[in-house]
Amino acid sequence: MTATENTDLLKSLLNVSHSAKGQRWQQRPYAERHAALIAETLGVSLTVGQLLAGRGVTVDDAENFFRPSLRALMPDPASILDMTKGARRIIQALERREKIAVFGDYDVDGATSSALLNRYFRALGVQIIVYIPDRMVEGYGPNASAMQSLREQGVDLVITVDCGTLSFEPLAAAKQMGLDVIVVDHHKAEPALPDVAALINPNRLDDTSEQGQLAAVGVAFMLTVEINRLLRESGWFDNEKPEPDLRLLLDIVALGTVCDVVPLTGVNRALVTQGLKVMAQRRNAGITALADVGRVNEAPTTYHAGFVLGPRVNAGGRVGEANLGSKLLATEDTFEARAIAEKLDRYNQERRLIEADVLEAALMQVEAGIGISGKPDTIVIAAADGWHAGVIGIVASRLKDKYGLPSLVIAIENGEGKGSARSITGVDLGAAVIEAQHKGLLLKGGGHAMAAGLTVAADKVDELSAFLRDHMRSAVAKASANQALKIDSIISLSGATAALVDEVEQVGPFGAGNASPHFAIPEVDLIKADRVGENHLRCIFKSGDGKSIKAMAFRQADEPMGAILQTGIGRRFHIAGKLKKDTWAGGDKVEITLDDVALVGPA
Repeated sequence: MTATENTDLLKSLLNVSHSAKGQRWQQRPYAERHAALIAETLGVSLTVGQLLAGRGVTVDDAENFFRPSLRALMPDPASILDMTKGARRIIQALERREKIAVFGDYDVDGATSSALLNRYFRALGVQIIVYIPDRMVEGYGPNASAMQSLREQGVDLVITVDCGTLSFEPLAAAKQMGLDVIVVDHHKAEPALPDVAALINPNRLDDTSEQGQLAAVGVAFMLTVEINRLLRESGWFDNEKPEPDLRLLLDIVALGTVCDVVPLTGVNRALVTQGLKVMAQRRNAGITALADVGRVNEAPTTYHAGFVLGPRVNAGGRVGEANLGSKLLATEDTFEARAIAEKLDRYNQERRLIEADVLEAALMQVEAGIGISGKPDTIVIAAADGWHAGVIGIVASRLKDKYGLPSLVIAIENGEGKGSARSITGVDLGAAVIEAQHKGLLLKGGGHAMAAGLTVAADKVDELSAFLRDHMRSAVAKASANQALKIDSIISLSGATAALVDEVEQVGPFGAGNASPHFAIPEVDLIKADRVGENHLRCIFKSGDGKSIKAMAFRQADEPMGAILQTGIGRRFHIAGKLKKDTWAGGDKVEITLDDVALVGPA
């Protein structure tokens, strides 16, 4: 029996071969007997069994996937190359009372990584310096000037987090200054590595730990586990120096892991599952303050981490003060936390306005360059002077979503462009950026499969664009051919119940590598479609038996799907999306967040 026994992969689900978004709908394949065996083994409904089977979960792995625990999924940190070497150098610094600094990135992964180490060293009774570079002035990663500043403050050991793997010249300069450096990172590496005291990165080409899915904050957490182990074995801890409880750091780990969009597979599932539970206890003053300003009044989920808390942490690095996110997550002062959270909330509002302006300009540029095909060639690229570098990553993500292609946005200033790129499933963007650097097209660059950053001379932008189109053409064509909206199950409107939502949530946490299940509801009539907010639609669909459901189409009012909905009152649709409880309505009402729709019958 094959895993595709329940579906014909060549057949479009509900005969939707060209939806409102131009997609084909496809049943996510699973083996029916496999799903039934998983359901029986776990003691859950067949629906849950089908969802797990459709995600490639085997019967043997089902328990650990469904009920992820650190006890079962935690790898040996020492399996990551240089982990023990780096931990021993840190312990040496503790014994010698050397001054330690953490150099972090300005995004959420960097902020959580640096805050985690700050809290850990504080629990050991050690005060450290945390240095977060200014995105606009210093750019990404270590720089010689920052290393010199730390050295002048008496620092002996620098730990870089979420950066450093490709920072050859700055780290060589740091060594000449007498600084020891430990790199804690997860970005793609090259065969050559910087000359440092330890380079802890499971994505090193010579690393065999198979933990490359970890975010930088996950790698940093593994480092604290290894340090704790070595200190415990050496008899460091006693009644006066108690061993830090690392479980209390898991809320920070979950936040960084979700926001960096790494796969929620393996140990990441346990880190996020347990971290969300710690987050719900509101132990971290900074996360609590963020939740309050973000009006999170329910148990936190990956949605809250990724779309409510994360953007506010990011806002400081994008348009405000780069160190605010790390400072917020490390503080234990509730009054300071509240003040920083409110400031970040204001920066986030400012970021949205700047983002809207840059997005509008980028869209105009892209549309002006589109030929008769009506779609950009291979990769969406937009570049201009004067764009705010702090929002280009978000704009790249918006372009990627709109065109279904990898996207790169470059902000140019003083002859130099800072670029941020986002990819689609199946196209390794980080590898392409590293190859561009090898070709001499970049001043610097790096990243991972789904996201990358780069710096390019303004007069090289056209040459870089041509290279990326040529280099990525085959991979993008293959990925685009395989693109389809994967539907987990077809249900009736009567079947869209709160009980089903509760069952579905058991398969979480959802994110990269474990997408929220998509459900298709066929043959429903559109009775209302109102524009709400800036670019959203709130719709009401009704079935033949009188049941109705509220449907939200976010950022679609001005898109083709929005046009079909706004002119389709009274028409019959197949609809597809993610089910959730309607928190505004309360009770057992369920709504659907629309991913796509298709008209039934002639257009």
